[in-house]
Amino acid sequence: MQDGPIRRTVKAVALGAFHLNLWADRSRRAALGERPYRLGGTCQRCAVCCEAPAVRVHALVWLAPLLRRSFLWWQEKVNGFVLVEARRRERTFVFRCTHFDRVTRSCDSYASRPGLCRDYPRALLFQPAPEMLPGCGYRPRAKGAQRLLRVLEDTPLSDEQREKLRRGLHLE
Repeated sequence: MQDGPIRRTVKAVALGAFHLNLWADRSRRAALGERPYRLGGTCQRCAVCCEAPAVRVHALVWLAPLLRRSFLWWQEKVNGFVLVEARRRERTFVFRCTHFDRVTRSCDSYASRPGLCRDYPRALLFQPAPEMLPGCGYRPRAKGAQRLLRVLEDTPLSDEQREKLRRGLHLE
């Protein structure tokens, strides 16, 4: 189901609002001294991120029926995301994207994809221990990783311990 001109226009306006919100949020985080991981690697076009997009929502959206219905309506009618599962514990909605072709593993509306799709996996970089989806070519990389790697090389550890620290501290 490719996007028509009206849906593309609505999505373009929503994308502008998404980028403004993202800029405000990340500016606030930077002002508070939060230091996210850097993004390493490249997209391998595995499309695992497209198979079941998930959105964690604010408690107000989760608990207020009108906000919840409005959110889910927007996801279905504008973004083409059909609700598959609601995970109460994480306040997360899991969707099936109607634009994703499972055979070709591609998006039929890539140019008008929502901000959620455009921002993956950068949104994960603010988590304490970001984990990319299996098969994803991206990886989180700690700031100052080169310096930490040099220190690690000079530390008397076994190869297994050193490798475990490299992975756990996201140094490569």
